[in-house]
Order: sequence, then structure tokens, then C-alpha cells
Amino acid sequence: MTLVFLGIVLLILGFNAAKISYRFEQFRGGLLFGGVVLIGLGLALSTVVQIGAGEVGVQTLFGKVQPRILTSGLNVVNPLVEVTEFDTRTQNYTMSAQHNEGQQAGDDAIRVLSADGLEVVIDLTVLYRVVPTETPKVLSTIGEAYQDAIVRPVTRTRIRDNAVYYDAVALYSTKRDEFQARIFKSISDDFKSRGLLLEQLLIRNIQLPQSVKRSIESKISAEQDAQKMQFVVQKERQEAERKRVEAQGIADYQKIINQEITDKLLQYESIKANKEIATSPNSKVIIMGSRGTAPQVLIGDK
Repeated sequence: MTLVFLGIVLLILGFNAAKISYRFEQFRGGLLFGGVVLIGLGLALSTVVQIGAGEVGVQTLFGKVQPRILTSGLNVVNPLVEVTEFDTRTQNYTMSAQHNEGQQAGDDAIRVLSADGLEVVIDLTVLYRVVPTETPKVLSTIGEAYQDAIVRPVTRTRIRDNAVYYDAVALYSTKRDEFQARIFKSISDDFKSRGLLLEQLLIRNIQLPQSVKRSIESKISAEQDAQKMQFVVQKERQEAERKRVEAQGIADYQKIINQEITDKLLQYESIKANKEIATSPNSKVIIMGSRGTAPQVLIGDK
């Protein structure tokens, strides 16, 4: 519309050139022509609107939101409408205790009271997007500042509303997934009714009070010590069982030997051993003994 305004200015100057000065009247034709060209060009350009990738446009005519949605690319519109562009790609909103990590400066974590009356600090990231077909509704009921008007307050409120059903330790450990699923459904329903789609809810950190953290650490340390002691006892039992089996084996072996070995067998084995020694070229053998007893063998080098 800027070109149209300049064109109108040139037309006014052209029609009143004679009144301004005689020399200025010489440019009357050029001023009129330029004014017509600018007005025509401005009207032509104002009827074409380009919408970027991942965005849609919502038209407003004299304050009334139009139902027709402009998609990515070039769109022909009424030159009198005002076009508001909405980003329909995935957006994130982070609320963190770390400074300069989220959208708000400083500590922006969500502080909630658990069922046991303890204060729990939650860091959270919300992934969401604007539903393209709902953008006229978003513009007319919320406006462009939907992050501050809907995303932030709804998320914080629903988390506080649902945290009161869980103990602090349960939020931190066993019930964390259940809590996340519960608040996801609650926030998703609120977003959907306002033209937003909740894609994912990421609980980045749950911080417990220091007294609770110390109690948990002490409990974990005690459980680890108990598990270690159980391991030692089990190991000792296994070692005792191994020794018992070994002793039983030795006893069984000795019992078998005592039952199988006789005097005649010992005398036979002794004779075999003496015979082998006697035939050896490097030894001299003296056999001593009485009849009926095992011979005594004296061995020496030659």
C-alpha cells in the first residue's frame, strides 16, 4: 500500500502543479503518469501475498477474521486485507532451573507440591505446533502470542494439578512415566481445544529436597551393602560345599583302595618293580627278605 500512497501524492501534485509554480507545471504530465503507474503497481502487488514454507496466512478484513487460509507460496488476496502469518512447524517451550536455558530468563522451573507435602522442582520441555486448519480460530480467540497465553500457563497449571497425586520419591523414580503420561493427556486436551497440537512432553529433570535426596542415598547405600554381604555369604557357602565334595571324594577313594588292595596284590606289584630295577643297566640290586614276606630291596649305582 506504500506505492499506492506515493501514487496518490504524485497525482495530487500533478493536478495542482499550476497552482504551485509555473516551472513546476512543466512536470505535470510526468507527475500524473508516475502517480497512475505507482497506484496500479501498488494495487497489483497488494493482491499477491507470498507465504513462506511451513507457514500459513490468516486474512483479516476490517477487523473480521476470514475463513480462507493462505498456504505456502503465492496467493491472490483482496488488497484491503491484512495477512497474519503463523508458523505451523514444531516449536518447543522449555522451563528450566538453569539460567538462560529456557524462553524465560532466570530460574523458570516448575515448583510443585507432592502428596506428602514436599516441594519438587521439575524441568520440562513442551514440543507442540499450531494446527493449520485452526489458525483462524487461534487468531480470533488467542492472537499471535499463544506461547505466553496458552502454552506456558496451561502446562504449569496442569503439572501442579497432577503432581498432588504422587509422593515425591514416586515422582522421582517408580511413578515418573505414569506421571508424564498423565500430564501429557491433560495438557493435550487443553491444547486441542485451542487449536494447538501437543507432540511430546519431555521431563528433563526432577529435583527433590536435599533431605529426601540424602535419605534415598542412604537407603541405596544400605541396599548395596546388603547385596554385597549376600554375595559374600553365598560365595562362602559355595566354597564350603566344594570342600565337602572334595573331602567326600577323598574318603570314597580311600575306602575303595582299602577294599581292593590285598597282601598278595602288594607282593605281586613289589616283585614286578624289583624285576624292572634288576634289569636296569645302571643299578645294582640286593634283595633281602624272609620267606612269606615282601623282599627288601637295596639299590645303588654301579
